[in-house]
Amino acid sequence: MPASAANTTDSRATRAMLWTLLIVYVFNFLDRQIVNILAEPIRKDLNLSDTQIGLMTGLAFALFYTVLGLPIARYADKPSTDRGRLIAIALAIWSAMTALCGLAQNFTQLLLARIGVGVGEAGCTPAAHSLIADRVPAERRASAMAFYALGIPLGSLLGMVIGGYLADVLGWRKAFMLVGAPGVVLALFVVWLVKDKGRAAAAAVAAIGKPVHPPESMGTTLKSLLGSRTFLILLAAASACSFLSYGKTTWTTIFFQRTHGLTPGEVGFWFGLWGGLAGMLGTFLGGWLADKYGKIDRRHVVTAPAIGMALAVPLAISAYFVTDWRFALVLLMIPSVLNSLYYGPVFSSTQGLVALRHRAMASAVLLFCQNLIGLGLGPLFFGMLSDFLKPVAGDESVRYVLYGAACLGFIPAILFWMLRPRLHAELDRHT
Repeated sequence: MPASAANTTDSRATRAMLWTLLIVYVFNFLDRQIVNILAEPIRKDLNLSDTQIGLMTGLAFALFYTVLGLPIARYADKPSTDRGRLIAIALAIWSAMTALCGLAQNFTQLLLARIGVGVGEAGCTPAAHSLIADRVPAERRASAMAFYALGIPLGSLLGMVIGGYLADVLGWRKAFMLVGAPGVVLALFVVWLVKDKGRAAAAAVAAIGKPVHPPESMGTTLKSLLGSRTFLILLAAASACSFLSYGKTTWTTIFFQRTHGLTPGEVGFWFGLWGGLAGMLGTFLGGWLADKYGKIDRRHVVTAPAIGMALAVPLAISAYFVTDWRFALVLLMIPSVLNSLYYGPVFSSTQGLVALRHRAMASAVLLFCQNLIGLGLGPLFFGMLSDFLKPVAGDESVRYVLYGAACLGFIPAILFWMLRPRLHAELDRHT
């Protein structure tokens, strides 16, 4: 095949892979985030406390997601592993467990089902990040990672809108079942659509006698990753963003229901739709800015997230202060855009700071910190704080919790700014 034809074919295959992985990631976050819009109906039905809501929406999922993510990522980094098949199996597991959430009759059963969702989703993103990093050139990697990360706001949007509507019409149990079932069917197609060509390239290198790195233990790989101060600052910044994002998303949906009196369907449509669109815009814009200005100066890969996180603080505080929910929703849109700028830069920088053979593991370590600290502790911490403030503030306790959450946005802003000078020296030195 002529070189030009081969390049065209490979480009089409890469685009098909990216679109398929995006759809899978949409289902990933749809199944992960639908519980947020269903939390208030579940609380009333099962008579749960805010702390239990925080545990169910966050830590129960995140603990198993993060712990299992490391060995699964280690498995994904092996040359013999078919990463496309791994992603398909993971999709089938988490979708089936989402459907089972609808059968739960008490808090313990629901907690176990959510743990099952976390077990399945642990096999998705590290393998997907590794595939993208192998197939997309470094100069376009931030945009490709941002494209994949569009699954976060898009999946969250669909989870809010669909979950809220189904909760109003059919109840929260059927909402879980109807959202989970399609993913099991999709998994059958993913096996054929996501081809793991990177392994063939590795085999070709070995065949012509070039040096091939021997397999490393998980401990050795972790020591290599955590030995980089730049990587550690990146982990801290991304984890702080995740802590605030998951915590604020869960309790903002509850805030609109308790304080402003909206139904789950109304919150799902208005907050889910507009917040999701704002998140998609911010995710795309963050990747585009990182690629465009990162070519000029590597420090600018994370300049937009640093500035955006700081600018979002006063706007978010204003949104939780106003009494008209429509005005509050409008004010939240700009912080939603600004808080989403970090996805592409963080994911691409993670892949660019490590050796090729560590890419899935690096992604898993990032997700371990983001999800254990962010998804695991964010909703739980804010839920415990809300219970603590209830004797004084009543149902308005959530409003005061969100004031504090907004102010904490300065922490990731400072960390991203600290990261800027280090990226110039270290980014993509392994590629």
